[in-house]
Amino acid sequence: MPRLNPVLIFLEATNVALVRRFSETRRPHPLAPDRSVSEGIREERSRMNLIRALADEIVDTSDMTVHELRQFFMGLSRDRSRARLVITLLSFGFKHGVPLDADLMFDVRCLPNPHFVPGLRRRTGRDRAVVKFMERDPSTRGFMDRLEEYLRYLIPYYVEEGKTYLTIAIGCTGGRHRSVMIAERLRKALADVGLVRVRVKHRDITHA
Repeated sequence: MPRLNPVLIFLEATNVALVRRFSETRRPHPLAPDRSVSEGIREERSRMNLIRALADEIVDTSDMTVHELRQFFMGLSRDRSRARLVITLLSFGFKHGVPLDADLMFDVRCLPNPHFVPGLRRRTGRDRAVVKFMERDPSTRGFMDRLEEYLRYLIPYYVEEGKTYLTIAIGCTGGRHRSVMIAERLRKALADVGLVRVRVKHRDITHA
């Protein structure tokens, strides 16, 4: 019989997202059938705190569609067959809120901002023009060298500890340029780290 390695994944969302979902389905909260949805959510969070603390991975579903959630779980199944540690590089914009499920977070707002360069504002950190603009600056190169060195040092300890999922959040102001570029560069830089599977999610890349 094959050995099973169960993983506890805790799904959560912001209060705003949960209230919206209950409103769309027109259903009361099961823990507060005669009270407000917000009160039910508060009670549920209180009851689930212990389970949340035991989770191997905490996933914020606030901005996920049903399709994206399905793809997420399908990806987990594939990733676990190949690696002991699955790393998610999550780019985001601070002005859209800090991700709740990050294990590590890096602020790259100190780097040159393509948003203020004519011709680059409507592009993203995936575009070659944005990448070239940022790579020309010594601060970007220095930041990348030191961040890569730090993560290469740190990741083996997470693997040794037995951690199965690691979310590394990288934030800039809007989540379209700097954080996206750094996340994509890190994906390539960490691709050869042993026993690790790296994936990227750009949470706010479509925001104006």
